[in-house]
Amino acid sequence: MSKKNALVTGGTGGIGTAICKELHDNNCHIVATYFPPEKDTAESWQKENREAGYDFTIVPVDVTNYEQASNLILNLERIYQHIDILVNCAGITRDKTLKRMTHEQWKTVINTNLDSVFNVTQPVVKGMIERGFGRIINISSVNGQKGQVGQANYSASKAGLHGFTMAVAQETAGKGVTVNTISPGYVATSMTQTMPPDVLEQIIDQVPMKRMATPEEVAYVVSWLADDRCAYMTGANIPLNGGMFMSA
Repeated sequence: MSKKNALVTGGTGGIGTAICKELHDNNCHIVATYFPPEKDTAESWQKENREAGYDFTIVPVDVTNYEQASNLILNLERIYQHIDILVNCAGITRDKTLKRMTHEQWKTVINTNLDSVFNVTQPVVKGMIERGFGRIINISSVNGQKGQVGQANYSASKAGLHGFTMAVAQETAGKGVTVNTISPGYVATSMTQTMPPDVLEQIIDQVPMKRMATPEEVAYVVSWLADDRCAYMTGANIPLNGGMFMSA
């Protein structure tokens, strides 16, 4: 893969970090976004990765804010001329059964997980279409395919994310731009590893492979979809869930 510029939203998270490293190893310059109040954490993340040989650029942005996202893309294209790969990885959970879910919990998850993808992708896709090349990869979830108790907000946002993928894939299919979704099952990150052992055991028991995915396995699929040679795959939803959910 020739040298590309890759923008990874939520790049400082567990899955985001693995994606940044994988794309860096595949000859990409990486720009990772972080939520502005988390500046200290993001700078520590950048320093730690630089010491390990990964020279990532980090930028603050509230991806739920359309103006901030648009200005970010404008500035990045001014500096780097083009964004070739966009990975929409930013996401949160605010779990609660529907009867107990507040409107704020609903709105916060939809804004962060779904509205943000519009906010970032719209200004990026314009340049990709003009240049005749682009790779857009949206990180969804198995729970966007099958639903999950206590996650009406999260499941809706992740299902909507693939609807967005399919629509934009059709709009850009003849213009050298591919748009695809990856729907991981449970992934072993620092967050999931802090769960009580009995909860982790219950989760793993649901997975036919009897383990969680690694962040690196998610990152590998991202790099495959981002490759120049993966030019005929668009509008797809890649199920990376260890057999937890299968569909025809």
